Amino acid sequence: MILTVTPNPAIDLTYRVAALEPGETHRVAPPAARAGGKGLNVARVIAQTGGPAFALTTAGGASGLRLADDLEATGLPSELIPVAAPTRSSVAIVDEASGVATIFNETGAALSAAEWTALREAVERLAVPATAIVGSGSLPPGAPGGFYADLVAAARRRGIPSVIDASGTPLLAAAEAGADVVKPNRRELAETVGSDDPVAGARVLLSAGAGLVLVSLGANGMLAVSADGVRSARLPRPLSGNATGAGDAAVAALATAVAAGTTDPAVLVRRATAWSAAAVVAPLAGELDPAYPDYEARLVTS
Repeated sequence: MILTVTPNPAIDLTYRVAALEPGETHRVAPPAARAGGKGLNVARVIAQTGGPAFALTTAGGASGLRLADDLEATGLPSELIPVAAPTRSSVAIVDEASGVATIFNETGAALSAAEWTALREAVERLAVPATAIVGSGSLPPGAPGGFYADLVAAARRRGIPSVIDASGTPLLAAAEAGADVVKPNRRELAETVGSDDPVAGARVLLSAGAGLVLVSLGANGMLAVSADGVRSARLPRPLSGNATGAGDAAVAALATAVAAGTTDPAVLVRRATAWSAAAVVAPLAGELDPAYPDYEARLVTS
């Protein structure tokens, strides 16, 4: 199974409005609410596509109970580490006229030293049957900058691949630890390495120790940068929809492929781009358009 680790989960609330008008009052239907956070979205996509996924996360307060109830209702295999702080919320407002989603992410609350220890111990235990480890999403305030590097180290001890979706110090530390794949988007990469050129920025992470850097370019698709060169993939035309979980779908594609032994960057960037595009059309993060197998044939690659 693929182990996904989400240190900073959220209750995802998705509102839909006919047209978002800043400064105006909007009357909306109740939001779609579900257990969220990038690693949980990754696990949901893996499960939808028929893969074995196990989600490790934290949960606290009344919102944490809501998160636990949702995971149980969906049948996603998971383990929740109890924490004192309430689980945060994330709000997406989807403008149906433009197809643009506006996101408000709470930062979350700090974990105690004992809670971090419990999370690390669970990673070590669950890594034993895992075929890959995914570390995904923001870290709560005060988190150790090397947490995702620890996941990479755990994967290396087990002889399995690691995929990390992060930014800043945690991303750089994961690369230095030898992560098999890292997947920042263009903004996260620039913030981490200080270069607006995605290829140059990706090469900084390669030099640090990452095996492959896959960079999300939004509507312009994705780049895969490795020691062997640069590959790219994109759809001929951008899709309209909710792009909230597109990056998580890409990570799910990468994790599924590398867990099965696929290492060809050209294959990985095509699969990640196709699943990412299929997520844009789906109504909620953590889901793919059921026609996702057909997306890969539509890509423009180089």
